[in-house]
Amino acid sequence: MQDRYAELYSSYRWNVPERYNMARACCGNWAEDRTRFALYWEDESGETAAYSFWDIQQAANRFSNALAALGVKRGERVAIILPQRPETAIAYIAVFQMGAIALPLSHLFGPDALEYRMEHAEASVAIVEPTTIANLWAIKDRLTHLRHVIGVDTRERGVAPWGDLLQKASSRFAPVDTAADDPALIIYTSGTTGPPKGALKAHRVLIGNVPGFVHSHDFFPRPGDMFWSPADWAWTGGLMDALLPAWLFGMPILGYRGRFDAEKAYYLIEKYGVRNSFLFPTALKLMMKAVPEPKRGYELNLRSVMSAGESVGVTVFEWAKEHLGVTINEMFGQTEINYVVGNCQSMWPAKPGSIGRPYPGHRVAVIDDRGQALPPNELGEIAVHRTFNGQSDPVFFLQYWKNEKATREKFIGDWGCTGDQAKQDEDGYLWYQGRSDDVIKSAGYRIGPAEIESCLVKHPAVLNAAVIGKPDAARGAIVKAFVVLQPGFTPGESLVGEIQNHVRGRLAPYEYPREIEFIDALPMTTTGKVQRKELRKREESKAHQA
Repeated sequence: MQDRYAELYSSYRWNVPERYNMARACCGNWAEDRTRFALYWEDESGETAAYSFWDIQQAANRFSNALAALGVKRGERVAIILPQRPETAIAYIAVFQMGAIALPLSHLFGPDALEYRMEHAEASVAIVEPTTIANLWAIKDRLTHLRHVIGVDTRERGVAPWGDLLQKASSRFAPVDTAADDPALIIYTSGTTGPPKGALKAHRVLIGNVPGFVHSHDFFPRPGDMFWSPADWAWTGGLMDALLPAWLFGMPILGYRGRFDAEKAYYLIEKYGVRNSFLFPTALKLMMKAVPEPKRGYELNLRSVMSAGESVGVTVFEWAKEHLGVTINEMFGQTEINYVVGNCQSMWPAKPGSIGRPYPGHRVAVIDDRGQALPPNELGEIAVHRTFNGQSDPVFFLQYWKNEKATREKFIGDWGCTGDQAKQDEDGYLWYQGRSDDVIKSAGYRIGPAEIESCLVKHPAVLNAAVIGKPDAARGAIVKAFVVLQPGFTPGESLVGEIQNHVRGRLAPYEYPREIEFIDALPMTTTGKVQRKELRKREESKAHQA
């Protein structure tokens, strides 16, 4: 295929207006066309619904008026503690267009996680549903700024029912005039040390996401495109990589309220004619293991799949190409600086296992501790420059909420540091090696876990795997693998040896896992990423007890 990367990259220019609001861009611009669908929705019970952009805008106008009547003012934080459901999307549009600040919080958060974030952000309003109200109730008395609780499908004392609020409110609302740099939302991101940090993001960050989104879905939108992702709309992946960019282009998205299940994913893709999806590597692995040959049981019409969060790996990449009929466009980004590296297989070749090249609009390099760009194939930190072709890059977050020190430490000069390790080859492709603290230093070698994990999953007995460095007196650290077995396989020394030989025969001699521990399930974040730091803590605890 023709490689058009250099042409696309060098010619890109940002066009960021001075005044900009995500609600207007994602909904208001399309709401006059009452036939234009915005959202198809289904939940685990089988209940379904469909909404046009006009429907969403009317409900958002009512909710903006309801919040204003409760005293919510510009700049106040509104906590949205809801799963994928229509009210979640409506709440975002309502909050954005009134100039308030959305505080997305996962419906999976327990009381402690909610308390820290809500109190730190000084949230004055919380929106809950039956699955989230109990955790809020457990901490409500300790939330000194919380004035109102709004309940969806919930009627309890002290809770204002969503339906009643909207019914009484006017459907006419004049959106606030916001600058592109005005704050729109705070998303908390868990670091490796200290409490979670609140990334304050401006309305313009959505513009910063556009080139990555468009390219990772091979020039979205195309006629007939239909988007779905299981990524929680409380996270950057679900909100900024799925819901809002799909709506920015006036295209429909499918929402599903329920736990991820591999066979349910196939069902949804087939039923709704999903053509575009963002699927975490973990989700893809589960789909691959559950239904290795999906075309035999499902009629799929996928056009593009983007994946991010962990390394996809060659195994899943090749399976998707053969059995889903798509070349996965892997992407890299983070809450603070999102959607900056990736692939676009229709415009430049995707190298299996690589997270791709810097997307047009973003200047990205692999740097050392002094902020100097490293030569090809040297391991360093992925960093993003504040400017591209002399223009400010709009993808950057504003600051960490109430944490100037952490904001300063995020940068070396004009380079925004991601805390993620990679190598960049001669063609500009980046090869992800894990978080900076995931890199294993063993006997003088620097080893990234991603390549080893991808190799482990190729073994027929392995369902999933995570690799860490275990402290070792002689080598500094050894490679240790935690392995979740496929049903029907029994742990044992012979299987350990077989898996070790499987890796030893495919990777460098120093990369094979010298220890393997079989485990029922890997610790995961709510966004589907493996928590290697939890595995390291387990090893440290064992060492102290020994």
